[in-house]
Amino acid sequence: MTEGPNANHFLSIRSQVEPFHAMDVLASANQMQKNGAEIDFLCVGQPAAQAPLAARRAAAELMENGAIGYTDAAGRRDLRERLAVHMLDTYNVTVDADRVFITTGSSAGFTLAFLSLFDVGDRVAIAAPGYPAYRNILKSLGLEVIEIETHGEDRWAVTPHQVTQVHREKPLAGILIASPANPTGTMMTPKALHELIDCCEDLGVRFISDEIYHGLTYAEATGVEEATALQYSDKVIVINSFSKYYCMTGWRVGWMILPQDCVRSVERLSQSLYISAPEMSQVAAMHALDCQRELEQVRLSYLANRQLLLEELPKIGFEKILPIDGAFYAYADATRHTNDTMEFARQMLDQAHVAVTPGLDFDQGRGHRYLRFSFAGDTKTMKSALQRMKDWLT
Repeated sequence: MTEGPNANHFLSIRSQVEPFHAMDVLASANQMQKNGAEIDFLCVGQPAAQAPLAARRAAAELMENGAIGYTDAAGRRDLRERLAVHMLDTYNVTVDADRVFITTGSSAGFTLAFLSLFDVGDRVAIAAPGYPAYRNILKSLGLEVIEIETHGEDRWAVTPHQVTQVHREKPLAGILIASPANPTGTMMTPKALHELIDCCEDLGVRFISDEIYHGLTYAEATGVEEATALQYSDKVIVINSFSKYYCMTGWRVGWMILPQDCVRSVERLSQSLYISAPEMSQVAAMHALDCQRELEQVRLSYLANRQLLLEELPKIGFEKILPIDGAFYAYADATRHTNDTMEFARQMLDQAHVAVTPGLDFDQGRGHRYLRFSFAGDTKTMKSALQRMKDWLT
């Protein structure tokens, strides 16, 4: 029998990734709620709003009267063409529908991008703090994860200088950047994004842009405009989703925009790994794209929640909050209260009945000092959570 740490359990080493602590917090909070406790959920990035009405009606109509089956691996042609129009209308970027690929949520998009671009042992850079699933998917695929610490003086963004330094030490194969980012909500300025993409192309580093929080930006409050990586290069891979802006987390439908040289490789991989994204979700997604007025009301509710947290969190000891340019998160320094936010979050849930996410999910080096507060819920929940935290902490 093979010797080693996994010998007695018949588990692969690649499966031994860190847990996603936000989901562990959610599970504990759900159990407490099931047992009768009233919990304010600020732990997961899931919109409280339903999917747009037109999307739900289209899905119901298809279920009642249509055949739901496999689609092409790349997705329904009508949705891919509609997304090409969306890119033109939103960013003034022309994209051939053949480069649009529909995925089973953005998670499938990451896996397909990594498998298409990189070989086992390749080095891929991500930002810290950053979304933990990037790290875990990369590791499970046998890739070496290089976490680049971001800092306030650079608006918490990876810089060309940092990428160049890391690449000189040992070549990078790729880099994944999210803007707006999770957990911070901070967004790269268009100039900074452009400069980083140019740097990566000069170095031969493939660039993947996570844009799933596009649409959920607050330029009227911050002055920072969103930009897609496709405005600066057609060699990047862009990954997006209907989960966040379109309030369709459980529908599991996302999309990629691929450089021409990746289209067939992603298609071949997807044919075997996923067959296709759920057709009913694809139909609903196409209708969601025409619901901007309804979705703008949801965005404005997040804007109000954002302002509420920015005003009230400092009053209860969370004075340092990273810039919230987009998404629906406040990432706050908690050192006034603790240097162990994992234990602090457990106590807050047990004693104050407020569920938040400890920063170790997002930054293994500095996350013990930070908490992430999701404001994707309704304003009533935000106010209740703030009052409970105030009563608990003061």
